[in-house]
Amino acid sequence: MIISNLKILNFKNHQERNFGFSAQINCFVGNNGVGKTNILDALHYLSVAKSFLGNTDLNNIKTDEDFFTIEGTVDDGEKENIIKVQQPKDAKKLIKKNDKSYDRIADHIGFLPSVIISPYDSNLISDSGESRRRFLDAMISQTDFEYLFNLIQYQKTVQQRNALLKSFAKNRYFDADNLEIYNQPLIKFGTKIFVKRQQFTDSILPLIQSYYETISNGKEKVTVNYQSDLQEGFDYSQPDQKFKNLLLENLEKDRAVTYTSKGIHKDDLLFEMNGNSLKKIGSQGQQKSFLIALKLSQMNRIKELTGKTPILLLDDIFDKLDDSRVSQLIELVNQEHFGQIFITDTNKERTENLVKRINEESKIFEL
Repeated sequence: MIISNLKILNFKNHQERNFGFSAQINCFVGNNGVGKTNILDALHYLSVAKSFLGNTDLNNIKTDEDFFTIEGTVDDGEKENIIKVQQPKDAKKLIKKNDKSYDRIADHIGFLPSVIISPYDSNLISDSGESRRRFLDAMISQTDFEYLFNLIQYQKTVQQRNALLKSFAKNRYFDADNLEIYNQPLIKFGTKIFVKRQQFTDSILPLIQSYYETISNGKEKVTVNYQSDLQEGFDYSQPDQKFKNLLLENLEKDRAVTYTSKGIHKDDLLFEMNGNSLKKIGSQGQQKSFLIALKLSQMNRIKELTGKTPILLLDDIFDKLDDSRVSQLIELVNQEHFGQIFITDTNKERTENLVKRINEESKIFEL
């Protein structure tokens, strides 16, 4: 997948920008605050129709403007496609492919896969399990439409079940049969999600360990453990039974707290280095090296499962990495043929030297 052109209008701090890209490496160089990261965010919109920074769509409209538009020309190997994302202030977001609107935004996910590595990834280590669940869901959803469908249905069902539990408490009334209406789809979709998450984590772990070993020169060993309420005693011959028992065992607790206390919406990923929590013992450089290994593994799996090479977005990639780890990362880029890469940096000379070492066709845009 190659993005040959990008046009942005009224997006964040950019009034109007037009870029013609190299099929290999593209660098955006400039001081902090000029909007380098915002350009990567625009490219991320073309991929998954939302900001990787967590901003709401309306907040991404330039101050005093009524809309933003992002348009990209994407070569999928067979033809060029025009992807357009439009967000008016007073209407819902619209996504078009070749002038045809998608019925659902979810239908676009997976067409243009992408992987973003940025300083904001540190939240995956420092924040709660919710951040890591979102990341895991985003990884799997780009390669598995059925998973995305099941996830959407599960989240809707949890919201409905929680609303009913709150209604019971408010009205001092309880009806187990009424609650059972939501238990069945919760079990159905939740069990499928659990199995896919376990399989995906198992498959990506060797890649993470291999990439990390290369970047760190084998100085440390890392691992990723998937944690779920469904794991202990899960029986693949009766996959629904574990979740059914969980809901039954925690029925009285759910009544008391007025929300669904157990389920795959409580899952987490545990990141470890040398048998200890990476959050507790990892230096900033070690944590960043791990996150890079995690994202490169994601890229590898997307390519393997879909046959598409994702675009790679590297935001301020060299912050907190020593020269040794930077050199190993560059070597990885040379070896793995990651496809089209977009890089931001504040140091033009460093960027130029990087491009020379990678030895690929490139363009450098000064902002």
